[in-house]
Amino acid sequence: MRKLRTILVPIAALSLVATACSGDDDDSGSAEDTSESTADAGGDDGGEETADAGGDDGGEDTADAGGDDGGEDTVDASQGSDLTFHMITHSDGGPFWSVVKRGQEAACADLGIDCVWAESVNDPGVQVQLIETAISEGVDGIAASLPSPDQLIGPLQDAVGQGIPVITLNSGSNDYQEIGALTHVGQTEFIAGQGAGARFNDLGATKILCGRQEESNVALEERCDGLADTFSGEVVSEFVGPDQDQTAQQNAIAAALQADPAIDGFMGTGPVIAVSGLNASKDTGTELAGVAGFDITPEIISAIDAGEIAFTIDQQQYLQGYLPIHLLYLNVTNLNTAGGGLPILTGPGFVTPENAAEVSALVDAGTR
Repeated sequence: MRKLRTILVPIAALSLVATACSGDDDDSGSAEDTSESTADAGGDDGGEETADAGGDDGGEDTADAGGDDGGEDTVDASQGSDLTFHMITHSDGGPFWSVVKRGQEAACADLGIDCVWAESVNDPGVQVQLIETAISEGVDGIAASLPSPDQLIGPLQDAVGQGIPVITLNSGSNDYQEIGALTHVGQTEFIAGQGAGARFNDLGATKILCGRQEESNVALEERCDGLADTFSGEVVSEFVGPDQDQTAQQNAIAAALQADPAIDGFMGTGPVIAVSGLNASKDTGTELAGVAGFDITPEIISAIDAGEIAFTIDQQQYLQGYLPIHLLYLNVTNLNTAGGGLPILTGPGFVTPENAAEVSALVDAGTR
């Protein structure tokens, strides 16, 4: 059984850490208060597990290309069991990132390796420090989101320069090649936004408020830019407050709707903010041609199933946690690469009233 460590940055320490490591953004702490959790593919409670390709309880397995039983070539089925990979993201611990983490945990358990989940709560300074800590510990591989390229590219380049393989996930599709990363796992945010614009045209909207929940995340800006590229009307892109304070976020959206009666559509660049937009329109009595969002939570799926939200764009975040671990493992143990220099896309897909019930069952299972 391998250990899965989670690094959670205490809120009280965030400002101190951010002050200690200033620094500065793409597309989609060392206050090291660590809690130990366990990822166990076998379901037991504490013994060391042995991965044995032959299915027995401990013997050395031999693979012989010639098919006989006397060759010299040996395959060690536990060759990666002493590896440690860090997944370092701008996660805020919310419903979206909990599914990414679940994907990472499943991959680490499947492979029988040690993993560290480290989240910066949307603080690029903290994320830089987490990357530097991973490098100093001699980690075997890093998977990292890249919401703030100006601050994060340099540290990740340092990792690559020291022989540590890097894969970007979620945000980073425009900048992973500059880092020297093996590939990027996620969606192309501008293209996802373009898909939203086409659907808002069908809904008959003429002016859309594209509400963002993070002020300096380039990926969210690209979602709004893509929306504006294909939408036949006007798009107003605006930061309306973080998901951590939904009341303030909802009030800010309501104020924007009341200030501009011409707005007849709302696009949230996340699932929580999309629901805030729906509630704001109800509170203000604003009739909208459509409300839509990005990503999945139980609340947004329920609203889509009820016909209150038109659609959400699904980037399949479980894969963003699962695939980078497997890709790092294959690179370290077998020098494999994937993607052919291009990103490995997990989206965009669309959840609409037609398929919301099916997706809802998977959301309940924790994998969507």
